[in-house]
Amino acid sequence: MLIAAIIWGSAFVAQRLSLDTIGPFLFTGLRFLLGAGVVLLLLACMRPLIAAKSQAARAQTLSPNRAVLMRDGALLGLLLAAAISLQQIGLQYTKVANAGFISSLYVVIVPLMGVVLRHQTALGTWLGAALAAIGMYFLSVDEHFSMLYGDWYQLAGALVISAQVVLVGKFARRQDPLVLALVQFVACGLICSAIALACEPIRVADIVRAAPTILYGGALSVGVAYTIQVVAQKDAAPAHAAVIFSMEGVFAALAGWLVLGETLTARATFGCGLMLIGLIVCQVLPIWHGRRQAASSGCESVS
Repeated sequence: MLIAAIIWGSAFVAQRLSLDTIGPFLFTGLRFLLGAGVVLLLLACMRPLIAAKSQAARAQTLSPNRAVLMRDGALLGLLLAAAISLQQIGLQYTKVANAGFISSLYVVIVPLMGVVLRHQTALGTWLGAALAAIGMYFLSVDEHFSMLYGDWYQLAGALVISAQVVLVGKFARRQDPLVLALVQFVACGLICSAIALACEPIRVADIVRAAPTILYGGALSVGVAYTIQVVAQKDAAPAHAAVIFSMEGVFAALAGWLVLGETLTARATFGCGLMLIGLIVCQVLPIWHGRRQAASSGCESVS
C-alpha cells in the first residue's frame, strides 16, 4: 500500500511534465488505455490462481449480467474521465503539492456524502473535514485572500472522484472489482481520447516524446498501483489502509520538490500538515470509536 501511495503521489509529476508535450485529454486517454492493458494482463495471470471455492462463492454473489457490468463500468469511466481531466487541466495552473493534497480530499468528501444518502456520519469525520478545510485554506489561499486558479480545478476533480468512489462501493458488491476497474479504465480512456481527437493537436512525434510520462502514469499509476491496492487491502485493517493512502499528498509534494524544484511557503506547509491530519482523523477516529464501542458491548455481554 505504501508503494501504491508513492506511485500515485509521484505520478502528479509525470502528469505535469506531460503537459509540456501533449494535451491533457490525449495524455489521460492514452494513460488509462495503457493502464487497462496492464490490468487485463494481470487479470489474465491471476485468474488461474483463484481457488475453485472462491470462484463458486463469487458466482453466487456477483452479477453475471454483462450488460449491467458494461453499464456500471461506463458510468464509472465517465466520472473518472471528468475527474482526471479536471485534475490534469488544473495542473497547468497550480503546484504538484497543491494538486496532491487537494485531490486527496475525496477521503473526507466521501463520508460527508453519506449525509446526503442519509448514512450516519461520525463525529471524527466532521472533525477531520474541519481540519482538512482549514488546511486547504492555508495551502491554497494566500495572505491577499487569492486562490490559485488551478486549485479550483483540483477541488472540482475531488468532488467528482468522490461521487465515483461512492458508486464504486455500490457497484463492486455485484461485480468483480478488477473486471469493473478494467471496464471503467477502458471507458475513461476512450472518452478522453475521443475528446482529444476533436479538440487537441495529435502528432506522433509528440506522443513519442511524452512516452515516459504516459508509461509511468498509465502502466504504474493506473495499472500496477490500482492492482496493488485491491490485493493489499484484502488483508489490511481499514485504519492502516486509510493512513497509508492519505500519504499520497505528502509523496506528491516530495516528488514536486525533488523533480521540479517546487517549494512551499511556511503557510502552505502548515496547511498541508493540517490537511494530512484531517485526512487521517476522518478515517481512523470513527474506526477506533467503533472498536471501543464493540469492546464495551462485549464486556457488558460477558458481565
